[in-house]
Amino acid sequence: MNTDTLNYIQLSTKKPTILVIGDLMVDHYIWGNATRLSPEAPVPVVNVNSESVTLGGAGNVVQNLISLGAQVTVGGVIGNDATGNQLMRLLTDEGTEIDAVIKENSRTTTVKTRVLVGNHQLVRLDREITDALPSDIENELIDKVTAYIDTADLVVLSDYNKGLFSPQLTQQIITTAVRMGKRVIIDPKGTNFEKYKGAYIIKPNRKELAEAVKLDQINSMESLKHAADIILEQTGAEYLVVTLSEQGMVILGKHNQVALPVKATEVFDVTGAGDTVLSTMAYFLAMGLSLEDACELANHAAAIVIRHLGSATTTVAEIIKDIAESEEQRLKASV
Repeated sequence: MNTDTLNYIQLSTKKPTILVIGDLMVDHYIWGNATRLSPEAPVPVVNVNSESVTLGGAGNVVQNLISLGAQVTVGGVIGNDATGNQLMRLLTDEGTEIDAVIKENSRTTTVKTRVLVGNHQLVRLDREITDALPSDIENELIDKVTAYIDTADLVVLSDYNKGLFSPQLTQQIITTAVRMGKRVIIDPKGTNFEKYKGAYIIKPNRKELAEAVKLDQINSMESLKHAADIILEQTGAEYLVVTLSEQGMVILGKHNQVALPVKATEVFDVTGAGDTVLSTMAYFLAMGLSLEDACELANHAAAIVIRHLGSATTTVAEIIKDIAESEEQRLKASV
């Protein structure tokens, strides 16, 4: 990776405009300590020290993009409730354009509550409604995001399988974007990848890809390429970028594949790492870099955030530093 290019990007006044459409949620953390078991049941008693809330789901993608330097517009559907109001404030505090976020009376804003003792997650509690959206709400969302698609450099769909991305809605968004000459990058969920037809990039992890092609597991490059060929044929996507946890990631197109080994040296928490990969890849593509370079940088970004507990973000400056440190370690090892 040419660090001169990265330094240029860091100093550039250009802020790419990226539209993120996805399942918005709140991540609620309860931090405490536990030194005894409850007399009522064989479970630890947690003494709460502090609580925090942050954007989760597609909101984590938004935070990552803003941390890198993007101008972000977000579209989605949340509940008309206190948590929804909190989520909107968090988005506004980030400087995000939120006119395409719809509050729906029949929906509950998704909130994931994690109880942590030390560096260990004890339990997670989810409050959510994952039913499909009413057709009138789908139509309203399409109307709201269409204007923003026209002005975006790139469109990102962050699917957490919470009922937002019906096949009809997904195809309307992708078709509109393609008609306007915009690339669409998708973080998929579920087994129906056909709804992502027309996307530029689909970014599943190994497990998601295996489930989509009905394989028990993907444990070799041969099975990975076989699965990718099926999805590329189904969707007409230009590329699949498959994240492989401790093995890094692989870019798979119709005629080539590139393997990028993982950059992480320490792992504390993988929460949100997929969102960081998606965001970093989208940001650098919007800045004009090649897909291979964007994925290489996304690998470094993921290595940075998984050293932290909970969802984290990174910056271009931190990525440059991580590349320099990795190169230094490589040179030392070769001596």
